[in-house]
Order: sequence, then C-alpha cells, then structure tokens
Amino acid sequence: MGETRHGTAILFDIDGTLLSTGGASDRAWRRAFAELYGIEVNVGDYTGKGVTDPVVGLTSFRGAIGREPSAEEMARLMALRLRYLPEEVETSANYRVMPGVETVLDRLSDDGRLCGLITGNVEAAAHIKLARANLNHFFAFGGYGSDAPERVDVARKALERAELVSGGKLDRGRCLAVGDTPVDIEAAHGAGIQIAAVATGEYDADALREAGADHVLATLEDPLPV
Repeated sequence: MGETRHGTAILFDIDGTLLSTGGASDRAWRRAFAELYGIEVNVGDYTGKGVTDPVVGLTSFRGAIGREPSAEEMARLMALRLRYLPEEVETSANYRVMPGVETVLDRLSDDGRLCGLITGNVEAAAHIKLARANLNHFFAFGGYGSDAPERVDVARKALERAELVSGGKLDRGRCLAVGDTPVDIEAAHGAGIQIAAVATGEYDADALREAGADHVLATLEDPLPV
C-alpha cells in the first residue's frame, strides 16, 4: 500500500498581519455605543491587541457603563457594531493590505497549501474586513472570536476545521500560525503549533522574539518557514 500524504495548514491572523482597517473597527464600536447608550467609547481604552470581539464588547461595556451587560444588551451591541462595520471599512482612508500579503497567498494557493484564519474577529467581521481587498477566497476555513472567547481555543477550533477540510489528513506538527502579537504567539503554542510572527503590527521584531515566536519576519515579503 502507498504512503498516505498528510497536508499542512497555514493559519493567518487578520488585523496587523494581513491588513489594517485604519481604525474602522474601533469606529464601528464607537457608533454602536453612541447609538445605544449616548456615550463616546474608545474600546482601545479597555482592551489590548489580539483580544476576541466578544471580550472587546464585554470589557468595554463593563468599563464604560460600569456594570455587567445582559445577554440582550450584548446581542444588540454586537449586531449594531456589525451593521456599521462594512461602511467604516469601505470608507476608511487608511485601510491597507500589508506588504507581501497577496504574493504569499497566491504562492501558497498555487502550491496547494491549505490556508485558514485564526482571528479574534467574529466570523462576519473577519469576512467584512477581508472583502475590501478581495482576500476571502484564499481561506477555506478559520477559527473566529465567535467560536470562543480565548484565542488559544480559537486556534484549536481552526485546527479542528483544518482537519475536516483536509479530509482527516492534516499533519498538525507541520502546521504554522502567522500573527503579529504576543497573544497570537501564546495561542499558537497553546494549540501545539509553531508561529511565524510578523512585525507589521504594533510589536517590533525584538518584542516578538522576546514573546517566544518560533520565527520572526519583518513583513510577509520575507519567506515563510514552510
């Protein structure tokens, strides 16, 4: 009998790794809070980079409103933020795709590599952000902030879906995450895979090395270790 060939998956973060929305997400959150509660809320005052959308909403609500939200309040807040996000992304003057992204995704696709997402965005928000740059078609699956509140569990969910998409022939030991924050690094290692950290977000190469990245790239113009 012939040897069964197992595939690998390359799992990309979105914000700071593939693209920047130029603050579109924060503006959508701000509009949602203003409409529902009549207050100006900067979610960055309450959360850090790499946090999942549900946690962003929850911690910002607690900080700005000063109490626990009900389930209905959280649902309204999340829904309204998603209503405003497409407009904010489409009109964002500073939206940009990071250097090398289209080239590396084209190359991975041509090579038959399985590409997916590990992102704190809820699934709808992820696809809204990718749509402006026509990047959605590169990703057959993903783990999203709508799957779990903690990034490590999002990464595990992405690997589960990669296993399904690969027909059960995934070599997890050869899978690679690509992200730009220490949270991405911690999540990848918690899920049992290596990570290439790219210094296109708010953390420079030294900070990413100190956080334990297996590989550090200046941009995705550098060769991925696959």
